[in-house]
Amino acid sequence: MFSSFFKSKKWRILAWGGMLCILGINLFQTILNVKFNEWYRTFYDMGGEIDKHTIDEFYQQILLFIWIAVWFVLSVVAERYITRVWVLKWREAMTFAYIGFWRKVERDIEGSSQRIQEDIYRFTKTLEDVGMRIVYAFMTLFAFIPILWNLSSGVKVPILENIPGGLVWIALIVSIGGLGVSWFVGRYLPRLEYNNQKVEAAFRKELVFAEEDKQNYGSEEKIYSLFDKLKFNYHKLFLHYLYFDAWLNTYSQILVMVPYLIMGPGLFTKAITLGVLIQTANAFNKVRVSFSVFTNNWTTITELRSIHMRLKEFEENIGYKPNLE
Repeated sequence: MFSSFFKSKKWRILAWGGMLCILGINLFQTILNVKFNEWYRTFYDMGGEIDKHTIDEFYQQILLFIWIAVWFVLSVVAERYITRVWVLKWREAMTFAYIGFWRKVERDIEGSSQRIQEDIYRFTKTLEDVGMRIVYAFMTLFAFIPILWNLSSGVKVPILENIPGGLVWIALIVSIGGLGVSWFVGRYLPRLEYNNQKVEAAFRKELVFAEEDKQNYGSEEKIYSLFDKLKFNYHKLFLHYLYFDAWLNTYSQILVMVPYLIMGPGLFTKAITLGVLIQTANAFNKVRVSFSVFTNNWTTITELRSIHMRLKEFEENIGYKPNLE
């Protein structure tokens, strides 16, 4: 899955060069996010003390925000385009690396055509999605942990106010706790997703055969039988997602209020300004979301794990060995 793109002599320059380009753009976006965070403090402090500022200063801050936002939008657009092209090339590398081995196999595994056409596409597309989020999360942590550590000096809650970097530790603890609970609650989801792909493949295979021969394939009885299996698997999957979604959304909503609960007392004792509170809330959420990148993307990661299982089985069936030439 990876060697066909990153180790192949034909593709390795594009693979590694594209990755470095995407990482560079992500680093630029992280720098802009730090600029946004600094802007929040200045702007809200100005709003809290309007008698000390002029309307010209207000417009200057608005223009500064627009300037940062323009560069941020341009970087996001560039990143998405480059990443999509890069992922398409990865799909091409995987597809043709498998084809040569697949053509020589005498006995195909279930859904071989789907694994070549759809699963490779979904693997590269999903990996692009979750991979970029993980990279962005690590860059955000690198940029925002020092900011949040310094802002922790404004905490006026007993116990926490005497702990250096208290807000960073709180973000880390709740994120690890959330990951642990998410793993426990969602532990059955990858296998259920994998089973779903098998019944989907059988259902689609029958319909494909029926396109060419409706006399022997695609009977109503057969279609109903296959769709009943489909419904059974989906209802089982939906049930497991029901309590997983309940947990994840409850967890996310509670954590939105955490920085305000911790920093709020400092605002009312005038130990910090409104700008510091908003900056802290923004920095805390950046760090907390980055720490929780696996928890927040659990559904996508679950899908990726099920696709990986299917492609791994396919590689074993065709006896795939990467050609590094």
